[in-house]
Amino acid sequence: MSFSWNLVADLQEMWAYAFMRNAFEAGTIIAIVAGIVGYFVILRRSAFATHALGHTGFSGAAGAILFGVNPIYGLLLFTTATGTGFALLGPRAARRDVEIGTVLAFALGVGLLFLSLYTGYATEAYSILFGEVLGISTGGVVFTLEASLAVLAVFALIYRPLLFASLDEDVAEAKGMPMLLLGVVFMILLAVTISIAVQVIGVLLIFALMVTPAAAAVRLTKRPLYAVVISILVALSATWLGLFISWYEPYPVSFFIVSITFGVYLAVRGGHALSGRLVRRSPASGRTVSPAE
Repeated sequence: MSFSWNLVADLQEMWAYAFMRNAFEAGTIIAIVAGIVGYFVILRRSAFATHALGHTGFSGAAGAILFGVNPIYGLLLFTTATGTGFALLGPRAARRDVEIGTVLAFALGVGLLFLSLYTGYATEAYSILFGEVLGISTGGVVFTLEASLAVLAVFALIYRPLLFASLDEDVAEAKGMPMLLLGVVFMILLAVTISIAVQVIGVLLIFALMVTPAAAAVRLTKRPLYAVVISILVALSATWLGLFISWYEPYPVSFFIVSITFGVYLAVRGGHALSGRLVRRSPASGRTVSPAE
């Protein structure tokens, strides 16, 4: 379909197709959840864990296909199990890299074994790598909604203690907060969110919704609630705009979503650097003030 300036007519024609309605509905749900969870990923320095859970989820999807099960269940099983393992092996975020890297290598090896044992053409497994939002069924949208509501309900229950523990782990631990329990619950919520998010963006591009919007948001504001709202808005805008552009162009939706979030992050970083240079410049003399002054 070619682009026209009558966007209302274009949207009406776009939403006349069930696969586009499903894509917008699932994309909206996932963008909201990813925007919220992504803020805590940045706050708890868990970007590497997010990357690793996505890849272990791929191994789970490959195993599910081998045994004739829906790949989403394999994703959930592997991401939840490995996420819990990450939290139990190293409850402090700053010490998790070695444990995560070890588990990631083993999980990828298992995934490779599953693929080699599967004699058919594993189309579903490969779609997990890059996402297939335009292929989500109505049942998939319902499952995404139910899983997302469960994640948001648990987040609402633990929001305040999780925020406190994420902002200052040492003080939270000194006050006797259940750090291990909070870490396990957070990693399970992260695992479930990744499992539903890969339907849109895929395992290899999971950072686009889970990390980049929140990374841009924390550079714009230090207030947690505002940062969460900005993170959601960036993820939502990228998803909607990516789906909209893909209607006219024959290229993957994931590419557009990733490019938009990356462009937003670059713009925020550039604006932040420019404002920093302007602040350091003395208005009276017009000279640049060094940090030592």
